Amino acid sequence: LLETSPGVADVSFVEKEPAERHAIVSWEQKNSCILPEDLKNFYLMTDGFQMTWSVKIDDAPMPLGSMVINSISKLCRLGGSSMYTLPNAPSLADLDDDTDEEGSGDKLEKPHFDSRSLIFELDPCNGNGKVCLVYKHAKPVVSPDTEIWFLDRALYWHFLTKTFTAYYRLLITHLGLPQWQYAFTSYGVSPQAKQWFNMYKPITINTDRLSEEADSFVNKLDPNKVFKSKNKTPVIKKKLPSQPAGSQKSHTSMTSSKTSSLTGNSSRK
Repeated sequence: LLETSPGVADVSFVEKEPAERHAIVSWEQKNSCILPEDLKNFYLMTDGFQMTWSVKIDDAPMPLGSMVINSISKLCRLGGSSMYTLPNAPSLADLDDDTDEEGSGDKLEKPHFDSRSLIFELDPCNGNGKVCLVYKHAKPVVSPDTEIWFLDRALYWHFLTKTFTAYYRLLITHLGLPQWQYAFTSYGVSPQAKQWFNMYKPITINTDRLSEEADSFVNKLDPNKVFKSKNKTPVIKKKLPSQPAGSQKSHTSMTSSKTSSLTGNSSRK
């Protein structure tokens, strides 16, 4: 599909050997958790996934699309303590309170950077964020239930899918376009990325419109109500208050002077 698209060049797929079963077992023992069955079967077929493609601009290829799933050896834990960090240095766990406040209106419980959750990086997203395999409940024992979440550059969490298989389909569907994960956030993709979406995946960028009801596109303005004639209320003329005698005399003198001037003009004519 990519090779037949206009302007696409240098479609590169890196074939990888299946991961050794003992490597998967050692990873599970090291991290004290069990890989989900679909991800384990994926690693038994290929140890990671990498596919890139470019577009021709002025007859020169420019890298654009990138689809990456880390190998089992690079499926590293996020937020783990490093031996080079200072004892009193701030860590990702210090951001848990801010993250919870930001997402307090959401129904889904968000992952935690501390020991309450286990987070592993699936895709570095070319520096635009991180797609992570999340074990949300790690205490008192690690729950086998996993989810796929997107961590943006502001360190806010956004839910993607329940299973790895569903995420893999999303990755393929979006063709690895830059910042495609931001389509599942409240602020969406950047204007530049939206241009690439409109060129190579116009339906995908408008998924929110596809999910809306058809009635939402109908103009609900009722012309009968807008142009409905209103009953005019009769205007009650108020009587002017009685003026004092002095003002009445001045008023009559002004009117008499005006009439005399008018008669003089007519006689001249």
